[in-house]
Amino acid sequence: MGSRLSVDESVRVVVVGGGFGGMAAASLLKSWAVPFVLVDARDAFHHNVAALRAAVERGSDGPFPGKFNQVIDMESAIQTYEDMVKEMEKSERILVVGGGSAGVEMAAEIKTQYPAKEVTLIHSKMALADVELLDCVRQKVKEILLRKGVHLLFGEKVSNMGDLTTNQFQKDMVVRTEKGTEVIADMVVLCTGIKVNSSAYAGAFGDKMASNGALKVNTHLQLEGYENIYAIGDCADVKEPKMAYHAGLHANIVVTNIINSLTHKPLKTYKPGSLTFLLSMGRNDGVGQINGYYVGRLLVTIAKSRDLFVSKSWKTMGQTMPS
Repeated sequence: MGSRLSVDESVRVVVVGGGFGGMAAASLLKSWAVPFVLVDARDAFHHNVAALRAAVERGSDGPFPGKFNQVIDMESAIQTYEDMVKEMEKSERILVVGGGSAGVEMAAEIKTQYPAKEVTLIHSKMALADVELLDCVRQKVKEILLRKGVHLLFGEKVSNMGDLTTNQFQKDMVVRTEKGTEVIADMVVLCTGIKVNSSAYAGAFGDKMASNGALKVNTHLQLEGYENIYAIGDCADVKEPKMAYHAGLHANIVVTNIINSLTHKPLKTYKPGSLTFLLSMGRNDGVGQINGYYVGRLLVTIAKSRDLFVSKSWKTMGQTMPS
């Protein structure tokens, strides 16, 4: 990658969506000098990997704060996170709902920034984080949360969610579970996982969608039945966790295949490999695995936890990171 490609003037690539996958694809296309247009409903990149920390410290579809499920301008988005920080500062008892990867990272971020606050995490399952992670990684996640002082409730689902105010301070909210457990909280934070936002393509490709809303793709990440349409990131029906890291890998394959199709070379195949997954458990802690092997606090802190790939994203977009 990185060479320039002489292409016919009729060649135009449209990148729909400016998330991690779209950003990576655009960067690669630019490096090849392939003309492209990136289309996104927002006026700025939403760095959802760092979003949880932004909700604690000043500075796809799914629940806020991990994702924005509405279209707002950059200034409004920043203000929304700053408002949540203020709400969190007022709250002495915070409840995180959902013990997947986002939930455990959120609970750890809160406890790291506000060690004196009472933080409870409710999870409907009996093991934390992503089901595809090594058992030893999931166990370490539990140990880190307990060490930080997070109260854990496993095998419980909130039964009165519709009656609760989320992401805002409201003193002495009573949160009830289906098993009858009651938790008193001043703030409830939803981290119940993402769902695929299919609104951009459901009308045109409804018959090509999997049950979860993702687009069915072949091994080259081409949309089924099309040679000139690719799907990457959350919207690709690939059997692996939805992660920014995987979106980048998809982008690499797809841009390579675009170049190969223009130069009449064989297309590359995408094969999900051994899982690489890093969990940031606050600025100076974390755990994860690389290519299926356990990695601990030091490596994860250096690789992810300190800046959550923010500097890397600025570099990918060819921008100078503000000091």
